[in-house]
Amino acid sequence: MNITFLPIDIEKAHQRIAPFIHKTPIFTNAFLNNWVGAELFFKPENLQKVGAFKARGAMNAVLNLREAERKNGVATHSSGNHGQALAWAAAQNKIPAFVVMPSNSPQVKIDAVRGYGAEVILCEPTLQAREETLAEVVAKTGATFIHPYNNVQVMAGQATCAKELLEQIEGLNAIVAPVSGGGLLSGTALSAHYFGKNVRVFAGEPALANDAKQSFDAGKIIPSTNPNTVADGLRTSLGDKTFPIIKELVVDIFTVTEDEILAAMRLVWERMKLVIEPSAAVSLAAVIKHKKQFAGQRVGVIFTGGNVELNKMFANI
Repeated sequence: MNITFLPIDIEKAHQRIAPFIHKTPIFTNAFLNNWVGAELFFKPENLQKVGAFKARGAMNAVLNLREAERKNGVATHSSGNHGQALAWAAAQNKIPAFVVMPSNSPQVKIDAVRGYGAEVILCEPTLQAREETLAEVVAKTGATFIHPYNNVQVMAGQATCAKELLEQIEGLNAIVAPVSGGGLLSGTALSAHYFGKNVRVFAGEPALANDAKQSFDAGKIIPSTNPNTVADGLRTSLGDKTFPIIKELVVDIFTVTEDEILAAMRLVWERMKLVIEPSAAVSLAAVIKHKKQFAGQRVGVIFTGGNVELNKMFANI
């Protein structure tokens, strides 16, 4: 791996953010266990602060700022959950936050970012537009850019999710997480590597935004181009800090269709009474699609968030 990332980094991150975050519980479901033929242990980060695991990485990054950096605040680009998380972390630390968001972001996420007190700057829904707009914001404000995933402090914070899971459930054989930019997946892989015992890590990814699978198979980063998936939190490409870890420590990446994502989300809503967003359902969709891979095993499944745009969902009611 081309990054120095030790167990102590994750442990210190966990200690640092512990006063601010929830230690989310573990849920099980007999129906889903029987369906898959495995023992599934769900880590519901939809119950986390700001409704997503992103609170972990954002808070760790903000708490690592130098005093001189805190004055001008923080900035990022995000389709939603990282923006909310950074806005929340900044508010908790009483510093300014500026969030560049693509114009097609769910309105619930735009409203939430503003609700935490951050300034929202909308841009065209392309990576180039996000990066160019962010550069303008940083030049104007002097804010410190906190990358949504390709940032060591963010990755260390995200790794605490799997660290908790491994502490809560003994004898896990595998952990499955969604992948987009790879902050959570790389952190999960590192925690499994450092704190687990022969715990294999897999990822789920929308087939309509399968840059991570393409990159994984090719051995080099292949960026996504205007992906269009219901899993709006999984539309970004891997980073040069996250990809080497994923390439080395992740066993495989499974792609799932839009129908499979929505079916998994519906199962969770109906059977577990948990409100998760489509991006979060991708991990379960991957497990269901590849039952044979996980049969008879103890599997950790990370639900990444629960920020659903209810106005759209209930528009016809």
